[in-house]
Amino acid sequence: MLKPSYPLYLAGQPLETGRRLPVTDKYSGAIATEVALADRTLVEQAIAHAAAATRPMAELPAYARQAVLEHCVQRFQQRADELAMALCIEAGKPIRDARGEVTRLIDTFKYAAGEAVRLTGDYLPLDISARAHGYWSVIQRVPVGPCAFISPFNFPLNLAAHKIAPAIAAGCPFVLKPASSTPVGALLIGEILAETALPAGAFSILPCAPADAEPMIRDARIKLLSFTGSPAVGWDIKARAGHKQVILELGGNAACIVDADADLDDAVQRLIFGAFYQSGQSCISVQRILAHRSIYAALRERLVAATRSLVCGDPRDERTFVGPLIAEREAIRLAEWIEAAIARGARLLCGGERHGALMTPALLENVPRDCELYACEAFGPVALLAPFDDFEAALDEVNDSRYGLQAGVFTRDLHKARRAWNRLEVGGVVIGDVPSFRVDHMPYGGVKESGLGREGVAWAIEHLTEPRIMVVRTPPR
Repeated sequence: MLKPSYPLYLAGQPLETGRRLPVTDKYSGAIATEVALADRTLVEQAIAHAAAATRPMAELPAYARQAVLEHCVQRFQQRADELAMALCIEAGKPIRDARGEVTRLIDTFKYAAGEAVRLTGDYLPLDISARAHGYWSVIQRVPVGPCAFISPFNFPLNLAAHKIAPAIAAGCPFVLKPASSTPVGALLIGEILAETALPAGAFSILPCAPADAEPMIRDARIKLLSFTGSPAVGWDIKARAGHKQVILELGGNAACIVDADADLDDAVQRLIFGAFYQSGQSCISVQRILAHRSIYAALRERLVAATRSLVCGDPRDERTFVGPLIAEREAIRLAEWIEAAIARGARLLCGGERHGALMTPALLENVPRDCELYACEAFGPVALLAPFDDFEAALDEVNDSRYGLQAGVFTRDLHKARRAWNRLEVGGVVIGDVPSFRVDHMPYGGVKESGLGREGVAWAIEHLTEPRIMVVRTPPR
């Protein structure tokens, strides 16, 4: 269970502010706990502390940064059940998925601990012409400086980890704003970070209102801003961020192609997972399924049967696969989108029943491409089916989206796999599986409205550091 209340973390120290943010149990709707709430003044103080910690963090030896991350790994392992239950309560995440996210949290910090001692430079000879005779250079990567991180509600532990762990490995102080609906996971990470020997001011974790977080966006002392969330908010933040580097991990309406040679039993199992795990609240959730016409009817029949068998309900129940959406308003929105698609000629194959914030997983076909349910990010337990006759046309349909995060292709044809990899306008193509697959050290991010830059520990460190060259002249004898 959750504690009655949690402090925020300002400059590495727990702080009660007298202002409280209630956090609800997403299944029951009851208030589960409260967390300390920061205001704009505290946000500005956190930025000042991060700026003061720039040199101490940059000078922290690699082994010391590694030790901080390894301590976190050990403590996450010790507190795994507590972390999973916090996710289950504050995010409505089924307990099996919650345990999986804790595992990914541990993996992310563990990999970052290794990367902390693998930051290398390069030797660059300069004598490409006579004028550079006697010159040589070496290059090191140095931390960019203070960072601002804004993390979302759907993976409160792991997506915060993908910002925090690389920052520590790179030697960057940071200020993190967790999502207001799910702040507990990030504060538990802060509680464990506070046990370490990080320099004073190296981190702050501040639940706060979006308006109070404005200095994180505009303050010139922040050298990098990383945001994960909706495209509308992300691109607006980028427009206000000034000269700082901005990384955006935004939304999608991921598609999956199932070609004629696919193993249908395997494809159905993976599609069900990809579409409905996390109640569809993942930016790489399977939203569009394109199946070759020769297998379309058989795939549809199996998908409907598998979808109807999923258990919906209390996320604490080990049998539950689909829990509540983050808020009832999101379930209402999705129900309205389904109704609008049906009014335009779509066919509801199963599901789509709403009970408060809980929605039974829905499958539809014949959804017009200009419907919100097709063109926008559903971010809920819904998937759309459509047949195709030509593989090239299917690739075109996948690309017919303003998003481009990841795509999945079930095919055993190596040439088609390579063709998909070359043609699909996405950040990642997953062959033989759903686009929902992610391992935490792989480069992850999108194109078009799905974002800018890449996460994944080593790839994030590329953004969090910059090359600094030293040129050496050897005088003539």
